[in-house]
Amino acid sequence: MRDFRKFEIWNLGIEIAKDIYLITKQFPKSEIYGISSQLNRAGVSIPSNIAEGASRTSEKDFKRFLEIALGSCYEVETQLIIAFEQKYSFENYLKIIEKIQKEEKKITSLINKIRANSY
Repeated sequence: MRDFRKFEIWNLGIEIAKDIYLITKQFPKSEIYGISSQLNRAGVSIPSNIAEGASRTSEKDFKRFLEIALGSCYEVETQLIIAFEQKYSFENYLKIIEKIQKEEKKITSLINKIRANSY
């Protein structure tokens, strides 16, 4: 069993989730059940799936949960782009996008390592 707390991608995922919560607090109240809720859930999904995957005994299962976490990264990035284009004001747009893209690269790298070791 892996200690998910030691994974850099899990720690970065926690940072992203916290950033997302701060960002969505700035969105219009009319979005509380819309993009705010969706962003918060997708943001939390990143480190949650990394943690859940770390509990799996097979590399195949771990990789599958990493792929789900990666999908959540793409979802968060897409939703932030939509929010930004809707002129929802939030600080550090480029900084959070860069952080998410860094997470995407790190997760992809780990997936590729697992894939290479399983052949």
